[in-house]
Amino acid sequence: MNVPVTHRSHAERRADTTAVDATRWPDVASPPPSSRARTAVSQAVVRGALDRLPMHVRLADGSQLGRGGPLLRIHDPEAFYRRIGVNGLVGFGESYMAGEWDAPDLVAALTVFADHAAELIPRSLQRLRGLWAPRQPASQRNTPVGARDNISRHYDLSNDLFALFLDGSLSYSSAVFRGFPATWRHLETAQHAKIDRLLDLADVTSGTDLLEIGTGWGELAIRAAGRGARVTTLTLSAEQRDMARERIRAAGVADRVSVELCDYREARGTYDAVVSVEMIEAVGEEFWPAYFRTLDERLAPGGRAALQAITMPHDRMLASRGTFTWIHKYIFPGGQLPSVEAIEDTVRDRTGLRTARRDGFGAHYAETLRLWRERFTERADEVERLGFDDTFRRMWTFYLAYSEAGFRSGYLDVQQYLLTKDGPREGSATVPRPGGAAR
Repeated sequence: MNVPVTHRSHAERRADTTAVDATRWPDVASPPPSSRARTAVSQAVVRGALDRLPMHVRLADGSQLGRGGPLLRIHDPEAFYRRIGVNGLVGFGESYMAGEWDAPDLVAALTVFADHAAELIPRSLQRLRGLWAPRQPASQRNTPVGARDNISRHYDLSNDLFALFLDGSLSYSSAVFRGFPATWRHLETAQHAKIDRLLDLADVTSGTDLLEIGTGWGELAIRAAGRGARVTTLTLSAEQRDMARERIRAAGVADRVSVELCDYREARGTYDAVVSVEMIEAVGEEFWPAYFRTLDERLAPGGRAALQAITMPHDRMLASRGTFTWIHKYIFPGGQLPSVEAIEDTVRDRTGLRTARRDGFGAHYAETLRLWRERFTERADEVERLGFDDTFRRMWTFYLAYSEAGFRSGYLDVQQYLLTKDGPREGSATVPRPGGAAR
């Protein structure tokens, strides 16, 4: 049964949490205005959803919901319902950032939500999604200008910030481990295993002309150049470009690597191989055909492209595409995860490429994210010294835990693809399958 919400002020209910800077975080500092009727409907829907889940929900008024499982504590039910009633899952994330709810094991709680993502909203309301779900703003379209702005908002935060929780390779994508549970001391080796596997898929050897779409901080380019390849690598992040160039010079391969601040659509020339690691997630569904046409046009006959891509179920992609989410607002503006079907359909229908191989290894990403999250938490004081406040740290923790939960539940997966282009080419690489991968 529903229990009336408390009537204490929002400030009183948040008295035990760190104050939110209203100038920097205007939508987190206070819940949005909402009518009593809308909040009441939200309360009924949210309580009904929580009560059906295998979790233990404890509210500030002493009421409890759920069928038992990971603990979720709601400190400010009124603000929690109001945020979700007005802003849906964006409000759910903002409520965590505001300290209005928490969980002793955040990943476990979020994994329950990911496991039941298709069931949280009643089917009658799901059919009306277009009426209540916010849409991605036109300003986040990944046009050449928009893509630069979107990338900058994430990757130009601070190289020092990323260096605090990434391993020495500065690889910001899923590693491939030998076994589980993964440990921090094995992460850099596992990142190199991932990179080497992609380079093997693309058959990158001495003399290969390689195009990399999405530089990161340069580790793949460095390892490719170490094989004797000539590398052109593209990024839209000025911060990443500058650090990548420094790392490439320090590795002694600057004569074989060119780092360019360049959109993938502006690339020219032809290459023996193309590699792109978790770049398609930032492209946007509207531009997937252009992205894959670029791979096709830049590959010489007989060339090979190796991709790493995060994927989601096709039905959920169709249901949620175009929706403005917490991730879009705070982490990856303009992003869209593809499904396996969307990638393979686009490759087949829009290019002359052929999908020659696909391997999935989502469990490896869950472990990678766990190690990043634990490292970020351990170094919270250093994050603060870089100028990132408590609200940012809660936001980043939520992002890493939210992502980890997606992979733990199987809602998300990560794939390595080999795409080939017809034409003469001698030799081929023998590529091991990632541990625990499924085809």
